[in-house]
Amino acid sequence: MAMAPIRLGLRRIRQQGLLATGRLSRSLKANGLGDQAFLSQVHRFERLLAKLLAAAMIVVLVVATGELVITLINQLLGGSSHWLGNDMTRFLDQILALLIALEVLQNLTAYLRDHVVQIELVLITALTALARKVIVMPEGMLKTPGELAGLGVAVLALSSAYWLVRQSHSSRSPTRREPTSGFPEPDRSLQPGDAAEG
Repeated sequence: MAMAPIRLGLRRIRQQGLLATGRLSRSLKANGLGDQAFLSQVHRFERLLAKLLAAAMIVVLVVATGELVITLINQLLGGSSHWLGNDMTRFLDQILALLIALEVLQNLTAYLRDHVVQIELVLITALTALARKVIVMPEGMLKTPGELAGLGVAVLALSSAYWLVRQSHSSRSPTRREPTSGFPEPDRSLQPGDAAEG
């Protein structure tokens, strides 16, 4: 008997709390602070940030490419004959670093275009960065068997992940948003005999 008033009191408190929550939700929506408005603001901020990062990557790519060209011209005009030594290694390192920066820019533009982080591009960028470590070993890096085995395992893991992602995409039916050529696709529902009948 004594529990009935307590249950009734708890029920009233819950109802009042739900009513207050509903009033708060309606008030926020009326003031433009509802879920959809908030999510659109977050989406707008994400797009602005991605644009700023893409612009920064363009500046980095232009400056780094200019530096690479100037270095190459200086090497050619200086009459350097050490192309197979450290100069070649540094040149390859710079080219691979530019490719990684270019792939990061592609990640950003793909996000701006599709509003989704594309895992394939991220894995390719990671593979390129790892290949840079394998191809052009930094001078200070100890080339112990453990470190080399770790790099090998990392390459194998990233390659496997990329293969799995590609397999999952190829097993799905392809979706096309627009024709690949500038011409509209012909209507395949009409058979050759149908045109003669009509």
